[in-house]
Amino acid sequence: MSTTERPAHESDPHAPAIELRGITKRFPGVVANRDIDLTVAAGTVHAIVGENGAGKSTLMKTLYGMHRPDEGTVRLAGEEVVLHSPADAIARGVGMVHQHFMLADNLTVLENIVLGAERLHGIGGKARRRITGLAERFGMRLDPDRLVEELGVGDRQRVEILKVLYRGARLLILDEPTAVLVPQEVEELFGNLRDLKREGLTVLFISHKLDEVLAIADQITVIRRGTTVADGVDPAGVTARELAQLMVGSELPVPELRESTVTDRPVLELAGLTVRAGGRPVVDGVDLVIRAGEILGIAGVEGNGQAELVEAIMGLRAPDAGTVRLDGTDVTDWPTRRRRESGVGFIPEDRHRHGLLLESPLWENRVLGHQTEKPNVKGPWIDRRGARADTERIVAEYDVRTPGIDVTAAALSGGNQQKLIVGREMSGNPKFLIAAHPTRGVDVGAQAAIWEYLRAARAEGLAVLLISADLDELIGMSDTLRVILRGRIVAEADPATVTPESLGSAMTGAAAGAGAPADAPAEPVPAPRPPAEDAAPKEDS
Repeated sequence: MSTTERPAHESDPHAPAIELRGITKRFPGVVANRDIDLTVAAGTVHAIVGENGAGKSTLMKTLYGMHRPDEGTVRLAGEEVVLHSPADAIARGVGMVHQHFMLADNLTVLENIVLGAERLHGIGGKARRRITGLAERFGMRLDPDRLVEELGVGDRQRVEILKVLYRGARLLILDEPTAVLVPQEVEELFGNLRDLKREGLTVLFISHKLDEVLAIADQITVIRRGTTVADGVDPAGVTARELAQLMVGSELPVPELRESTVTDRPVLELAGLTVRAGGRPVVDGVDLVIRAGEILGIAGVEGNGQAELVEAIMGLRAPDAGTVRLDGTDVTDWPTRRRRESGVGFIPEDRHRHGLLLESPLWENRVLGHQTEKPNVKGPWIDRRGARADTERIVAEYDVRTPGIDVTAAALSGGNQQKLIVGREMSGNPKFLIAAHPTRGVDVGAQAAIWEYLRAARAEGLAVLLISADLDELIGMSDTLRVILRGRIVAEADPATVTPESLGSAMTGAAAGAGAPADAPAEPVPAPRPPAEDAAPKEDS
């Protein structure tokens, strides 16, 4: 059996699960990884953190056989290996769960798991027994016959994990696994990971959420600018702020309390907005008012009408009923371009599908969606010089890590792609901004910078609709909070008193008011009960 065919758990049981030594990977114009060292003990959860563009994704792709390192060695369970492809990695017991799920909605759980691995256990009773056994063993109870399109986000993620376990993985790479989960689902995932660890499996946990890293990791590795700056960090001996400073190489600013900037002037008004799909309302009679200087946050489990709501506001989808008013003008029938030219900015949920031309250079992506506005045009023509100069400004101002503005958007890390989009949409002083997951996949330094830009624009009168799966972001950024469930606004919350747990309960329908009839006013999310006077204070981390 060759070195790329023997499962990792058949090698030295006392050796580290992973040993990377001197890993260097170069691409034209950039060194993505430089002399990286990493040691991961078997049967542990090992977190890897770093800024966007730090080299985490390149390193994980090397470990998963998608890249060959230019220098350095990879050892799995004590044995040096050369991984030519993901198939080699899978044969060695390495599985990867990507941030963006790779599931077919029109297939069942069983069909998704078996797809591409039919030779292992067929497609009948043997496969079913194997899947059921794995699900029970690792606390991931799923109905094999249920369609994936009927599953929530947390269950979809469990299907992805079962896919790699079904293929014999003993080492799992999880890329931003909590990005779209509510707090209750995060706890369930962490329970699953602890079950995996008890069975001797090893988990590489990639995340920007440092509090979660500290809660689940046994050890932490920090990567900065393509190289290791700390390996084997004990989470018990470090704070989230100290980790963040290791990531960015400098101290982070302390956030300041700010007074409300909300005015009485409505900028966006929705009245009875309804969107139907497949014969049912996916946006159901939504009423909202967002005022100048206000950030209104929408909390909800993904798939509850947020995407359709955004499309109706942007003119990408015609509503079946209701109106959209911008600065007092009915724009319900306006095309997207006219809304854009009237001062509407848009940070889309899916940057690849709706925010970028991946194979086009950065300066052309600066023009995208703003091709009739200065500095991108001069008369009827595209102004290349103006667009290029403004792209240079965005790159510098928003710290977009790139060798130059002529590289393609596909060459940037996800976080740097996002910073380019945020910079583009904040240019031109929009009056209203839709920010759908504006910091998803962005490191703590860039996240803080994006928040600061939004707050500064809000203080100048910008009205913002903020949609996010990060409940801390929603609570910390919003002046007003609403909860959406099955296309309806079912609850409102005070950002000053609500907790992520109570907000998560409302999002899943567990809180009071979540089941109110469509014509009922949104119910408040209950504020947390104050601790008893004799309760011990929480330790400040």
